[in-house]
Amino acid sequence: MGEINYSIVDVFSQGKYTGNQLAVFKNAGNISDDEMQQIAKEINFSETAFILSDAKNDNGYDVRIFTPNEEVPFAGHPTLGTAYIIQKEVLEEPLDKLILKYKAGKIPVSFDNQEGILWMKQNEPTFGSILDTNKVSTVLNIDKEYIDERFPIQEVSTGLPVIVVPLKSLDAVKKVQINKEKYFELIEYTDAKAIMVFSPEVYNTVNDLNVRDFAEYYGISEDAATGSSNGCLASYLVKYRYFEKSEINIRVEQGYEIKRPSLLFLKASDDNGKINVYVGGRVVKIAQGEWFIQRSDNVTHQI
Repeated sequence: MGEINYSIVDVFSQGKYTGNQLAVFKNAGNISDDEMQQIAKEINFSETAFILSDAKNDNGYDVRIFTPNEEVPFAGHPTLGTAYIIQKEVLEEPLDKLILKYKAGKIPVSFDNQEGILWMKQNEPTFGSILDTNKVSTVLNIDKEYIDERFPIQEVSTGLPVIVVPLKSLDAVKKVQINKEKYFELIEYTDAKAIMVFSPEVYNTVNDLNVRDFAEYYGISEDAATGSSNGCLASYLVKYRYFEKSEINIRVEQGYEIKRPSLLFLKASDDNGKINVYVGGRVVKIAQGEWFIQRSDNVTHQI
């Protein structure tokens, strides 16, 4: 096969070396499933994206996403990062909107060039099981009193499910340390394999919420910025009127505990039970290169 071009971007960035890292491979349709997984493991970012062809297919671009451990049907920061690369490096003329096609369905991405923000419209959410506070507090290694029991702990999905956990304070968020044994016991019985905790207290007072996201199941002990989970969170916030209204337009900070400060913009509205969800952020390109595939020994090499 020879080499394949790739770029590295920071998504939900507040400037270079902030946000969530992503590698995007272009024209990758001839790479096997196993090789995609090996490459994602080698890079070891929370996710790696593969654009299968630089040509449109049915008015969209086919994309696959791999964590270091497995393929996922959808993810947020790979959507924005991949759309950015398509806009900047694939298209001859920039567009206001394009569509990425995943196993979870089609995700439209629009470009606010004035603000430099990319927006994705996520799938309509589904709300799953409500979890026991005592069990979850044990997984999080915090006292039950830190959990805001005015609101449920619940599985929510807009394409990739997450367990949403409301906490009372930033201090509570800081105290979370995942008990891996209890975590794997919990997710054995849930569709969601990731856990997102959030608090109304923040590091930066211009923001509205602070969040952390944990997904050891996918090989991600803690994620710097999680677009899919934040879409689920936005849905949850309007469903349960967390801000006492059916529509939100908020700023969310993430990644501070792992020294990757990130900024996400969330918009959501509940229109008579139909919830519309948008997640936005900025993208910064960091690097580009070529990845060599040696078919003879089935080993991939990066230069």
